[in-house]
Formats: sequence, C-alpha cells, structure tokens
Amino acid sequence: RRPADTEIDWKAYMQEVEGFANGTLDYTQLKGDTGPLVYPAGFVYIFLGLYYATGRGSDIRLAQYLFAGLYLLNLLLVFRIYCRTNKVPPYVFFFMCCASYRIHSIFVLRLFNDPVAMAILFLAINLFLEERWSWGCLLFSLAVSVKMNILLFAPGLLFLLLQRFGLLGCIPKLCICALLQVVLGLPFLLVNPMGYLTRSFDLGRQFQFKWTVNWRFLPEEVFQNRVFHAALLLAHLAGLGLFALHRWHRSCAGQLGSCCGITRPASCVCPLNASAWIVFILFSSNFLGVCCSRSLHYQFYVWYFHTLPYLLWCTPTTKLAHMPKVLLLGVIELCWNTYPSTVCSSLSLHICHGLILLQLWYGTAPTPVSHTPPLSRKPTAMSKKAQ
Repeated sequence: RRPADTEIDWKAYMQEVEGFANGTLDYTQLKGDTGPLVYPAGFVYIFLGLYYATGRGSDIRLAQYLFAGLYLLNLLLVFRIYCRTNKVPPYVFFFMCCASYRIHSIFVLRLFNDPVAMAILFLAINLFLEERWSWGCLLFSLAVSVKMNILLFAPGLLFLLLQRFGLLGCIPKLCICALLQVVLGLPFLLVNPMGYLTRSFDLGRQFQFKWTVNWRFLPEEVFQNRVFHAALLLAHLAGLGLFALHRWHRSCAGQLGSCCGITRPASCVCPLNASAWIVFILFSSNFLGVCCSRSLHYQFYVWYFHTLPYLLWCTPTTKLAHMPKVLLLGVIELCWNTYPSTVCSSLSLHICHGLILLQLWYGTAPTPVSHTPPLSRKPTAMSKKAQ
C-alpha cells in the first residue's frame, strides 16, 4: 500500500500547474497545499505534461511508472559519464543502483521535481563530454528552470567555458542559458515580471528547522540567523575560489592542452583525462555548494548522491583504501535515512563531507617538481701536447 505522505508533494505540484492550465499567468497566484509555487517556469511545463498524462494528476500509479523510467534513464546517463572517466571500480555501481532506499523513495515513491532536474543535468554533462557545448548549455539552463539547485554546478561550468573558449568565446554560451530562461518565463514575465522573478528565483527563502538534515545539531535560533547564512555564503565563495585557483586548473590530463586549448602545467595533479577533468570540476563545484547549504531536506540527497562515488575515487587510491571509501558511502546513506534527523546524524554527515573535501584537496595537490642538476660532461682526455 502507498504510504499516506506519498501524495503530499505530488498533489501540491498538480495544484500549482492546474492554475496555469486554467489560464492563470500571474505567478504569485499559482499555489498548492504546501504553499506558493517557488520553482522556475520549466517546472510548470514539465509537470503540466505529467498533469495531463496522469488524468489531471489522479493516476499516481502511472506517475510512479513514469518516474521509474526516469530513474533508469538517470542511471544510464550517470553510468555513461563514469565510463568516460574510467575512475570508479565496477563494484561501486552496485551501491549506486541497489543500496539507497532514500534515492528510490525520492524518484519512484515521492515523485519530487529534483530527479527531473538532475536527469536533465546529467544529459547536459554527457553533451559537454562530447564537446557539444551549445546543446549542453541549453540543457543545463533547462535543468535550472526545473529547480535552482542546478546553479551549484554553475561556477564549475563557467570556469570550463572560460578555459575552453576564453572570455569573449564563452559569452554566446552564456547567452544561450539566459535566452532559454527568458523564453520559458515569457508568459509570466509579460503579466507580472516581478512576481515571477521573486517567486521562481527566491534566493533568500527561509527553511523550516524541522526538515533540516545537516544542521540539526545547531539551536534553531542560530539556524534561522541571517549572520549564519552569510557565513555559509562566504565559506562557499571561499571554497570555490580556492579550488578554482589551486585545484581545478591543475587537474588536467595529458591531452588536456589539445582538447581544451590551454597549456598543461609543469606538475599535473593526478592522471585525469579530459573527460575526467570536466567531471571533476562540475562535481566538486556542486559538492562545495552542498557542504555550505543553509539546509538540506531529504529530497535534496539526489543533488549529489550519484556524484559521490566519483568524488571518492577520482583521486589516486591504493587497494587498502577502497574500504574506507565504501564505509563513507554507507555512513552518508545512514545519515540520510535517519528520520527525523538527530544531532548525531547531522554531525556525522558533516564529518563525512569534511573527509571528502580533505581528500579532494590533498588528493589533488600538485606534486613538487624536483629540480635535478644537469649532468656534468665527462672530462675530455688531455691531448698529447698538453701531457
């Protein structure tokens, strides 16, 4: 039998898009049982399609079948990325497929919009790996229009575009991203532009303490404090700056110079090929954002679950070091399956995140270049006259 809370978010989504189906173009008037619509316009169009496909949202079983297909497609896209990088041992894919009850629930049981956004994002990354940057930027922007968490990948993508095309060359790609947002939001922008922008791109929205997974060990007044939020933002920006300056541009492969048009530094970090370099920058950019998030709710696990194996295995690993990495995956899974979250589970999650960050930082540290003195020439034999 379907749990009683399965329909909560699905019904709210259907109520939000039903207003649009009835002709409401004022974004502030699109609401559901859980509150006002707070997602960009791409969410409205995709879930409007699901609204009609499931008999105005009444056939939840059919919706779950559709999301099961989305789950399989998402796995296929992720596996294709991992095969291109050739960094993760095959047995780890078992954990990605079968070992996460929470991920299965997010996709197939609760029907959140987060999996839709992530599946589109992974399709965009596949296009980046195929050097189809324009199409990749288009799909990246489409993913952002479903849910804004995709913006956590944006700093890494901007870094890649600057490295690949230069300052002037990356402007058309950024215009593709911006133009799609304008086109999708145009019906709502024409009616109430400020209402659309403030609702769909509300970066200052407050989260409820009872749903937080990562900050349960803090007092609620600290959790809601704006100073705390500003400190997290500064930590996020500092982390991005440090990785951009000291890790991302050094994490290159032997063929990186020919692929991305930049000079290979004298001391490379680890033997990443060009595909792995792209994935490392995007995944680490997102992970830094997750670590500094003001709050993580249970459905947010899908934001980075499929990137964790790569983050753990992209650095050089000895055979004996595989088990601690599998253990880290297990502890993170346990933290996300603890409901409601506890002081212990939230602290454990931060410890695991901190260990992964330390591994990414020190595991990709540039190796010191040894300056060996040039070999001295052998003394030539003295001529007979000199003798």
